[in-house]
Amino acid sequence: MLNWIWMGMIVVGVIVAALLDQLSGENGIVSGMFDMVKIGVVNIVIPLSAIMMLWLGIMRLAEKSGAIQALSRFVRPVMKRLFPDVPEEHPAMSAMVMNMAANMLGLGNAATPLGLKAMQHLDELNPEKGTATNAMCTFLAINTSSVTLIPATAIGLLAAQGMAEPYAIVGTTIGATLCSTIVAILAVKTFEKMPVFNRVTLPVEEEEADAPEVQAASRELSGRGQILIAGVVLIFVGIILLEMFPDSRIRIQESIGLREVAIQLDAEGADLDEVEPEGEKGIWQRTLSAISVAAIPFVLVFFVVFAALKRIPVYEEFVEGAKEGWNVAVRIMPFIVAMLAALAILRNSGALFLFQNLLRPFLEFVRFPPELVPMALMRPLSGSGSQGVLVEILTNEGLSETIKYTAATMFGSTETTFYVLAVYFGSVAIRRTRHALAAGLCADLAGVIAAVVICRAMFG
Repeated sequence: MLNWIWMGMIVVGVIVAALLDQLSGENGIVSGMFDMVKIGVVNIVIPLSAIMMLWLGIMRLAEKSGAIQALSRFVRPVMKRLFPDVPEEHPAMSAMVMNMAANMLGLGNAATPLGLKAMQHLDELNPEKGTATNAMCTFLAINTSSVTLIPATAIGLLAAQGMAEPYAIVGTTIGATLCSTIVAILAVKTFEKMPVFNRVTLPVEEEEADAPEVQAASRELSGRGQILIAGVVLIFVGIILLEMFPDSRIRIQESIGLREVAIQLDAEGADLDEVEPEGEKGIWQRTLSAISVAAIPFVLVFFVVFAALKRIPVYEEFVEGAKEGWNVAVRIMPFIVAMLAALAILRNSGALFLFQNLLRPFLEFVRFPPELVPMALMRPLSGSGSQGVLVEILTNEGLSETIKYTAATMFGSTETTFYVLAVYFGSVAIRRTRHALAAGLCADLAGVIAAVVICRAMFG
């Protein structure tokens, strides 16, 4: 399916560009395609490779020490029902759990490397290389529709435009992503039974883990080690409390003589001197925001300390894991270039604008705000493009606050499905994507509709 869609995007884009005189020029499809391809390699792949080196190094420590396996036991019953073809103790289960947790907290930089690691583990169980398994399709569908607790980017854009309550979209985003996730699971489980997507799979025997890994993962922590781990957890609970109550942090800084140092570390001193009053946000908003801020430092410290207590050479293992980052980036580069080139042609040709005008009468009939059509069309295609559409909507003084909150909710509750499929499947050279794209687009559609309905109910 993806082959036909990719070809169709290019053919339709070129034809429309020829009719609208958009083949050449500064905003033409040729210039736009070259610019987007360059952005894809320079601004996406290379920075992503650096982030992947970091997180794959941490993931190796977590796997070697058995920390992820221990954490994944809490959600094992649910994961087993979602992924019946994946053995319970397989590393893919743990990597998928970590990816989903990162997506829920809005940690996009951490979620992608963890997801790529999960795809690599799932490919180990793939009896037909190059063709997506049911587990891969289910994972991608959940990934593109993941429940999001903190839509950080959308909140930041709302705040930058001076919206009265930027955190108001937290609740609407949670509701919309819950709907999209449910639809994604139902869709992917339905599509995998259809003959058009179905295929015969061979049973796969779970590979035995290397003896050193098994020994390290199964080694119990000593009493002193358990106390140290508990201490790490308590420290980060304290950090979360400081993030929740910034006034208390200032008082502590002043009491121990660190206030001047904190001001000097801040370039302008504005963030420290102009602290937002604690009462302006609800306790649940401050809690979710604080957890999101402390999540990445906690993961780094926790896994490094846990691995060290398991007598694992943390520096050496981290470096070994980080080596995989660049190799994965090189593998996904052609897939990103192919997808971004097609997207640039389709966008710069004016085809999306024509499609928007074509749908306008029907959307007005079903009471879908026509102003949100560009966001609904662009979001599955391009992250940067949809962010630009959101900024344009937020800066339009003629639009109501309800429309602006809905656009931000839509941005935070949907995903760049085509980009995600290209990156994740490209990392393991999957060419036959089966029903993953159809399920992902169903989830996007559910997220868009849910965002409109929920925001209309909340904001009027």
